[in-house]
Amino acid sequence: MLRPLIHLLAHVLVPFLLARRLAPGGWRRPFLLMMLSWAIDLDHLLATPIYHPDRCSIGFHPLHGAAMLALSLFLTMAPRTRWIGVGVLLHLLLDLTDCACLWAGVG
Repeated sequence: MLRPLIHLLAHVLVPFLLARRLAPGGWRRPFLLMMLSWAIDLDHLLATPIYHPDRCSIGFHPLHGAAMLALSLFLTMAPRTRWIGVGVLLHLLLDLTDCACLWAGVG
């Protein structure tokens, strides 16, 4: 029960801290753009059940794979889309760490 809560909090706190650290004078826009990366979780609506605590999102959901990783790396190269790309990368990384917890039996 604690792992999903920590996972969700990390999806907010990590982008917040990164925005505050890398864009201290104007952190709100980068933070909001990184929060938009949660839109990739719309692919969870295609799964049954929508949420399963013992399922790894990486490689299971269509937007949680290599194509999205490549797209997000591409987005980080352009200043106008950089924060969205960083947000998607962070999202995928945080989801991957949750998968590592599943594999390690931490729960």
